[in-house]
Amino acid sequence: MRTSRRAALITVTALGLALAVSGCSGSGGKDAEERPAGSGGGKAAGTPRMKIAMVTHSGEGDTFWDIVQNGAKQAAAKDDVEFLYSAHKEGREQAQLVQAAIDQKADGIVVTLAKPEALRTVVTKAVKAGIPVVTINAGARFSAEFGALTHIGQDEAVAGEAVGEELTARGRKRVLCVIHEQGNVSLEERCAGVRKAFGGHVENLNVEGTNMPAATSSIEAKLQADRGIDAVVTLGAPFAAASVKAKDGSGSRAEIDTFDLNAEVVGRLKAGEVGFAVDQQPYLQGYLAIDALWLNRTNGNVVGGGKPVLTGPAIVTADDVPQLEKYTARGTR
Repeated sequence: MRTSRRAALITVTALGLALAVSGCSGSGGKDAEERPAGSGGGKAAGTPRMKIAMVTHSGEGDTFWDIVQNGAKQAAAKDDVEFLYSAHKEGREQAQLVQAAIDQKADGIVVTLAKPEALRTVVTKAVKAGIPVVTINAGARFSAEFGALTHIGQDEAVAGEAVGEELTARGRKRVLCVIHEQGNVSLEERCAGVRKAFGGHVENLNVEGTNMPAATSSIEAKLQADRGIDAVVTLGAPFAAASVKAKDGSGSRAEIDTFDLNAEVVGRLKAGEVGFAVDQQPYLQGYLAIDALWLNRTNGNVVGGGKPVLTGPAIVTADDVPQLEKYTARGTR
């Protein structure tokens, strides 16, 4: 597993923080390592009970957000937090869910900013109402502007550049970057980063992410039309499988690579169907977001000093599979 040099220092800091706050729960050692996600450990924190709402842009069936929730639930159990989760892929509806969290008098809000302009008004409203906000995963460059305490996730531009560098090292010449949600600023930043660092040609392809058969057909048609494409980069783990299917259907010899990790991607890395994946550690994003709000309320801490806390990127290949399999099997990677 190779962590981007520019992200490495802050990623290690984030990991250290996660270990430190986990230690506060009174659990650790081998038993803690083998404990399934969400099971908790020891006694909950002896602090006043909190209510924290997490509102994301997740679409249906995206396993990435299951992993984020697993991390959040683990931290919530430790911190004696009532955890509320809701999601909508459209910005306006996501903003309405944030408003619902305000109406429910949440003690803290975790939110993604994939469609930042749609969230600007309601997030700043929460902050003005005295509700601390932590952003995760998407929209890092808007986080401080909207008044959030910090942002937790990967730098999407850095992640894209890491992919571009990896593809160049692998000798690829023509890359198809598949965007599964139009208007998502984080996905656009990933492809832009790939283009910036890659030594060859990059073309974006927008597909309908909520319709996997249609997305597969779009990728297959593109691979049939352009035989020069020698790498397909998908921006979410579920689309790696779609691209493998599209590759087989088109007769293409392109390498399939992907952002994000889940059990299926690890299996495809092992089988040689996926060349590499970019891990941004979604479990850590969920876990640290809850802990950051709990620490802020109970001790006045601001994780990262107001600067983004990076959880990636790390390039993972088939060589990393033996280590990863036990974690993906329990839903923490």
